Amino acid sequence: MRHRLYARLHGLVILIFQVSADLGVLRVTNYVTPALSSDYCLVYNSKWTHLPQTSNNATSYVLKNIIYTGLCKNSDVPAGGIKDEAVAVMRGNCTFVEKGRIAQAAGAGAMLIASEDGLVPPSGNQTDYDNITIPVVMIKSRDILDVEKTLGKNVRVQLFSPPVSVFDYSILIIFLIAMFTVSVGGYWSGVPDEDAGGRSLSDSGNSEKKQSDKNVSFTVFTVLIFVAVCCVMLVLLYFFYKYLVYVVIAIFCLASALALYNCLSALVTKITVGRCRFTFRTKVIEVRLLFLATFCIALAVIWAVFRNEERWVWILQNILGIAFCINFIKTLKMPNFKLCVLLLILLLIYDVFFVFITPFFTKNGQSIMIEVAAGPSSDEKLPVVIRVPRLMNSAQTQCTVMFSLLGFGDMIVPGLLIAYCRRFDVRIDSRIYFISCTLAYAVGMVIAFTVLILTKMGQPALLYLVPFTIITSTVIAWRRGEIKMFWKGSSYEVLESSRKPLLQDDEPPGVISE
Repeated sequence: MRHRLYARLHGLVILIFQVSADLGVLRVTNYVTPALSSDYCLVYNSKWTHLPQTSNNATSYVLKNIIYTGLCKNSDVPAGGIKDEAVAVMRGNCTFVEKGRIAQAAGAGAMLIASEDGLVPPSGNQTDYDNITIPVVMIKSRDILDVEKTLGKNVRVQLFSPPVSVFDYSILIIFLIAMFTVSVGGYWSGVPDEDAGGRSLSDSGNSEKKQSDKNVSFTVFTVLIFVAVCCVMLVLLYFFYKYLVYVVIAIFCLASALALYNCLSALVTKITVGRCRFTFRTKVIEVRLLFLATFCIALAVIWAVFRNEERWVWILQNILGIAFCINFIKTLKMPNFKLCVLLLILLLIYDVFFVFITPFFTKNGQSIMIEVAAGPSSDEKLPVVIRVPRLMNSAQTQCTVMFSLLGFGDMIVPGLLIAYCRRFDVRIDSRIYFISCTLAYAVGMVIAFTVLILTKMGQPALLYLVPFTIITSTVIAWRRGEIKMFWKGSSYEVLESSRKPLLQDDEPPGVISE
C-alpha cells in the first residue's frame, strides 16, 4: 500500500492524509439472505487490474474459500472446480503471477490472495501480467475468516474501487472546532480586563495585579525566544524523533490536563451549590474541584495509554487539545499589535522555510516538517493536531481510519491576535476589532480549505490566516483613526497616562499650577 502524506509543520498547518488509488472494496453478500452484507478492504495494482468505480458496475462472483492452499500447482484446484468463481487462496509458496495463471486456467472469475502479514499490492514484471485478465487482489486473511463466521458460506462478492473524494464533511467539523476555539479563547482573554473596567491591555496595570500570576505577557525578547525554541525543537525532533516524541507526549499530557482543569473550573465555580470544603495544611480545598482535578488527570492518562487506538481515542485528543489551545490563548497575552505582527510574520517565515527551503538541504529531498509530521520510522505521532475521521464512505475509510487534521498552531497563533483585539475592544468600549478579526480568521480558513480541495494537496494554513487577520485589523484601526493606539497598545496607554496635565480640574482657565 502506498501512502502519500501531504504534511507540513507539527502544529502550524493543515494536515490531510491521502492514500493512493490502489485501494478497493470487497462487498460480500449472503445470496440466501441478501440483508446480510458487509464491506472489506482490498488492495490491488492498478497497472494490472482495473476495477469498476461502483458496485452497480461490478461483477458478482460466488466465493470459493480455499485459503488452506496456496494454489501454486494445478492439483491445488478443488475437485468441484472454480469456474466463474472468486477464489480465495493463501499468500506464499509461489508468486502472484503463478497463482493468477493457475486460477485463470481453471476458469476463475477473480482471485483473492489472503495475507496474514499486511496488505501490499501484487507486484511483478509488467510482461508477467499481460496474459492475466482476471482481477488479482490482496485481502486480509482474518477478513475471510470473518466472512464465514458472520455471513456464512453461501456468499457472493463484488470488487470495486470508488473514486477518492477530496471534500469530506469532516472539514466542516474541523472548521467549527477552530472557530469555537479561537472565539472562546479570544473572548475569555478579555474578561479580566472587562471586570477591571477596561483600564488595561496587559497584566502590568494596577487593575490586573491579581491576574499577573495567571497570565503571561509577551515582549519582543520573549517572541524571539519563542520562535527560536520552535526552530530548535523542530530540528531536534528531526534528528532524535524516536526519543523526543515521548517528551512531547508527556508535556502534552501535563499541559492539557492543567488546561482542561482551568477551563472547567471556571465553569464549576459559577455553580452556587455543592461547595463542600476541607482544610489541608492551612489550605482550604473544595471537594468538587478536587474531583475535577482527578477527572482531568484521568482523562489525560487514558489518552496516553490508548493514544494509538485509532477508532475512538481521537475524541479524547480533541477535548484535551481544544482545552490546551483555549487556555494558551487566554493566558498568553500580546500587549500590542506590533508584537502580534512580529510573532505572526516570524512564524509564517518559519513555516515557509521549513516546508519549502529545507528540502534543498536534506539527503532524501523531503522537508524537515514533513518528516517530523509523518513520524519517521516510528508508530508514535506528535499529539499537536485536532483529528476528525473522514465521514464519507470510501475504500480509504474501509482500509484505514482516515482523518482530516488541523494543527494547534493554526488556532493558537491567530488566536493571540484575536485575543488582543478583544482586549483592545474592552478598553475602547467596542466590539468591532474582535468580531472583524474573528471573521477574517473564518475567511482565511475557508480559502485554505478551498485551495486544499482544488489542488488536492495539504495547505499551510498560516499562509492564508496571517495576511487576512493582520490586514483586516490594520484596516479597521486605520479607518477608525486608532492605528497609533492599536499599534502601541498598553505602551501607548502608559505614555498617555504619564503626561502631567497643564490644567487641573479645579483650576480656572489661565491659571498654571506650579
